[in-house]
Amino acid sequence: MMSEPRFVHPQVRRADAVQPRVPLTPSTPSTLEASRQSMRDATLAECGAGLAVFDVVDLVCDGVRCRLYRADETAGGTVVFLHGGGWVLGDLDTHDALCRGLCRQAGRPVLAVDYRLAPEHPYPAALEDTERALEWLRRDGRSVGLSADPVVIVGDSAGGHLATVVARRCRDRGADLAGQILVYPVIDPAANYPAEEDHGLGADEMRFFWRAYAPADADLTHADLAPLRADLAGLPPTLIITADLDPLRVEGERYAEALANSGLPVTAVRYLGLNHGFARKLAIFDGAGMAVSQIGAAIRHLLQPMRRE
Repeated sequence: MMSEPRFVHPQVRRADAVQPRVPLTPSTPSTLEASRQSMRDATLAECGAGLAVFDVVDLVCDGVRCRLYRADETAGGTVVFLHGGGWVLGDLDTHDALCRGLCRQAGRPVLAVDYRLAPEHPYPAALEDTERALEWLRRDGRSVGLSADPVVIVGDSAGGHLATVVARRCRDRGADLAGQILVYPVIDPAANYPAEEDHGLGADEMRFFWRAYAPADADLTHADLAPLRADLAGLPPTLIITADLDPLRVEGERYAEALANSGLPVTAVRYLGLNHGFARKLAIFDGAGMAVSQIGAAIRHLLQPMRRE
């Protein structure tokens, strides 16, 4: 019996036409710079100019470039944002519109971290940069009007991987975060992706990302690379968003299941008919604005004072 064809939102086809696809696989590493430039060049068409916020300022936090978005509100708490791009693509500008939307919807300041990229700076460079920025926030954040506690960490794709690893490491140091929000996160270095039609992120492309990020001698069973192998008890409340047409959907939902089975508060939401990367493409996908609103509402919930009593 043949299975019914999967629903592909018409806006997925539109998105495919906006950014020319640059092959990026283990056999074509020479295309990396072209792929980076292609992402930058398509940002305005995909994401739009972004919403106005109260204030935007570029910072250097313990040697790590960051961008601070401030809302015109006095509610406490800070959001730390980690962009996606397979640890090798993306920067503060490619995710600027998304951060502006999060700042507006959450009504909280957003500190976006411009961590170093692989393969020039492989694991654990991005992880180290994220932790340095978070330590700066806790030590010196008040100098720019930020609250060092509570903190919600948000990451998309490879940024989601970094976010959950940092949340666990914070737990281990007794410096718990108020919550983690993972948007179609990278979770499993085994890279056993389902054999499905490529809708903007292919299995070979993901394998290139893993090889760029994790050196050949890296222990892929270590919890800092394989979050599913970690002790998950005590991690903060979690929202996981996945995309239906995404090779990472299965592992993201497996991680949600593992968190729930560890007794943690977790909500998992799948956006039907959409593909990897949709949430930042606010100028293309109706679902992007809905996802940003959902994340903003989750941040407000996680940072409300009654949760910290």
